[in-house]
Amino acid sequence: MQSFEYANPTTLQDALAQLAPRWGQADVLAGGTDLISLMKEYVHTPKRVVNIKGIKELEGIQKSDAGLRIGALVTIDELVENADVKAAYPSIAQAAAGVTSPQIRHMGTAGGDLCQRPRCWYYRGGYGLLAMKDGKSLVPEGENKYHAIFGGGPAYFVSASSLGPALIALGARVKLASAKGSREVPAAKFFVVPKDEHTRETALQPNEILTEILIPAGASRNATYEVRQKEALDWPLATASVALKMKGSTVASAKVVLGHVAPIPWDAAGAGKLLAGKAITPQVAEEAGKAAVEGASPLSQNAYKVQLARVAVKRALLAAVGGKA
Repeated sequence: MQSFEYANPTTLQDALAQLAPRWGQADVLAGGTDLISLMKEYVHTPKRVVNIKGIKELEGIQKSDAGLRIGALVTIDELVENADVKAAYPSIAQAAAGVTSPQIRHMGTAGGDLCQRPRCWYYRGGYGLLAMKDGKSLVPEGENKYHAIFGGGPAYFVSASSLGPALIALGARVKLASAKGSREVPAAKFFVVPKDEHTRETALQPNEILTEILIPAGASRNATYEVRQKEALDWPLATASVALKMKGSTVASAKVVLGHVAPIPWDAAGAGKLLAGKAITPQVAEEAGKAAVEGASPLSQNAYKVQLARVAVKRALLAAVGGKA
């Protein structure tokens, strides 16, 4: 690990003053479950690390008439256990519970989950976000069994966020603060597909800190379903998060978002359109799963993800309406 300066501010403004205008100069430390490994692997070599764990204003979960506020420093464990989250936003609690390592749930934070870097082994091996060598991506003809089936390049990594699909389905926003002020970004626009090695995979700027997540009020049936290779510590192979606005027993509107199948949480708009005006039955849920994967372009080793995503959508829908998943 390269040597670095260490800042330990206790207020948000002090922390923001320690950041820099360019990536690589300063990194934010929250739970540290991702950053420390990046630094050990020399993928990140910041000149300064800014520890925000002591900033009280970034903590806590608050319910109001406007919805739910989740502080950036709220741990994954807190999301699993919080009564308000479980009651109104079970998709968030289910996504958080999918992080099966007790140690990571205890240390990892909601903000860190959204900002974590891709798990792609080419990126972690030093080939950059686009896994380029001699002007060509290594992924399409390489080891790609865990890579994207949507997007078509040039980025083939999959978004690592567990909470992202559920937050997008629920219409959440994230608040980003800099020394000049703050801005709110829809969760759907927070994740971006990098077009070159100078672009990041989120809308976060190097002089900003993600401070909170805001989920709007409004009743919906929502659920998250993940498919994993193993139940022990592992990232999902495919995820589906759904949020349904109901009119009686039929769907008035639906949002279906896939995870771990694209460089961003993937809006399966076709599935949402198919569900409108229908009651959720096993047959309808299966049809929605098929619609969700239309346009998928699997690589040489990951066609299995198409079927897993179909199954995840079906089971998430059935879980959302209380049916057997």
